[in-house]
Amino acid sequence: MSFFLTLFVLFVALAISWRFLGSYMAGVYQGNVKFLYRFEKIIYTILDIDPNSEQTWKGYGLSVIVFSGISLIFTYAILRFQNVLPLNPVHFGSVSPALAFNTSVSFVTNTNWQNYAGETTMSYLSQMIGLTVQQFVSASVGLAISITLIRGLARKKSSYIGNFWVDLIRGILYILLPIAFIGGIIFVAQGALQTLSGPMTVHDVLNNTTQVIPRGPVGFMESIKQLGTNGGGFFNANGSDPFENPTPLTLILSVFLLLVIPFSLTYTFGKMVGSIKQGIAILMAMIIIFGISLGIGVYAEMQPNPAVAATHLVYQSSGNMVGKETRFGALDTALYNIASTQTSTGSISGANDSFTPLGGLILLSGMMLGEVSPGGVGSGLYTILLFALIAVFIGGLMIGRTPEYLGKKIQAKEVKLAALGVLIMPITVLVLTALAVSVKAGVGEISNLGPHGFSEILYSYTSQANNNGSAFAGLNGNTAFYNITGAIAMLLGRFGVIIPVLALSGSLSTKQIVPTTLGTFKTDNSTFTFLVVAVIVIVGGLTFFPSLSLGPIIEMFFHRKFF
Repeated sequence: MSFFLTLFVLFVALAISWRFLGSYMAGVYQGNVKFLYRFEKIIYTILDIDPNSEQTWKGYGLSVIVFSGISLIFTYAILRFQNVLPLNPVHFGSVSPALAFNTSVSFVTNTNWQNYAGETTMSYLSQMIGLTVQQFVSASVGLAISITLIRGLARKKSSYIGNFWVDLIRGILYILLPIAFIGGIIFVAQGALQTLSGPMTVHDVLNNTTQVIPRGPVGFMESIKQLGTNGGGFFNANGSDPFENPTPLTLILSVFLLLVIPFSLTYTFGKMVGSIKQGIAILMAMIIIFGISLGIGVYAEMQPNPAVAATHLVYQSSGNMVGKETRFGALDTALYNIASTQTSTGSISGANDSFTPLGGLILLSGMMLGEVSPGGVGSGLYTILLFALIAVFIGGLMIGRTPEYLGKKIQAKEVKLAALGVLIMPITVLVLTALAVSVKAGVGEISNLGPHGFSEILYSYTSQANNNGSAFAGLNGNTAFYNITGAIAMLLGRFGVIIPVLALSGSLSTKQIVPTTLGTFKTDNSTFTFLVVAVIVIVGGLTFFPSLSLGPIIEMFFHRKFF
């Protein structure tokens, strides 16, 4: 399938899903979808949850922290004791404490950063009950947080923003499980593995060699890996492994799954606040950033690899095929990886480290702009709404009025919370990167010197603080230093944003909605869309340009080319 046909199919599928899935998700969180209510009610009874009671933002936040803490301990225990637990046909030993901690934090925060090769480290039980379960619940937590911010904007004079346990259960039961199940069926039908049998041993009589082929319950993990914008694969090669991503159809399905919920949430937002135009304005901001990034990134990977071209030995008619999956080529691989880094997914269909300097810059910039184009499940929407509030504040100053968004006055408290949520990620990335390049434990684990080596460290913390999980390779992350500092980056990148968002939701929900006047700054048109994009680019550019100048930008000039 040609690259442009792939783009067309994706565009049509996402355009159709935007309205229908967006409307459906609004119905789920408004309590209007009840086809599984009997089963839902059983869960409430078992967990002693009153679905009619709601929480303040502090109660909601406490529930998020408690649930995430229990999830972390549960996952950590499974990894540490997998050697004595069932479903371990290869008899893998216990995962080391630092790696188990890093991995548990990674999956609980929806990051799925992997300092290990799954097929040689994790038992089937660890993969299914430890990691795949977290891919469902962490995605549902992200959805729940985005819904609280929508409620905060939609409600008036209310101290409550919803019930975390109800939102969590509904997100899993009505959204993630059904879509992931259908996606898993397609993956398995196309050839993705789904078995509890151990590895297969193949003996080549002619050459007298034996090969051990890893197997496992791959197909359904692959589905939620993409749908929940998780990114952690069963195999080390991730989406470039034919047992995870066997055909061109599964490649298209993978990209569709990782984009469909983040884009469709803009319709959910518009419907729940009573103005679809508001959702379209946010959607267009996402599309502008995504479209420009994809165009530049694909162009960069269409060019010859500068390092190979310098040898004058190979004619690169297919673009930069270094590190690319040959079944899909440079363009489809670029589409997959760029979509994965524009969301907080982090799955790959080719080695990010082998992208051209400009291509690598695009992968980095998608995360450095805050993962908002369209970002992760839930996290993309609530992060871009933080930028929207800052844009409203700037717009209000420009027209000399008190800033308002959806009829809510945006005052000092709201602006401070929005700024905190936006800035916690870059502060975390830059501080930890500076630490890593200053100590032997940091620089001693990179395989490349110079600007590319710096890019590997910068990329790792950018990925983890944005809960993305992709890597630039060339960096040995399975050390005590990188496991612990990486876990800190993931925790701050997740909960350092969630808490301000919840506080913002609580503050907005208590406000009265003021009537619109001729002097009100409109937030449902193209002017506001471009203002939001400008704020995102300016904040990301001012924050990260100096560090990018030490990495991919100087590397471009080193090769005397921008690709």
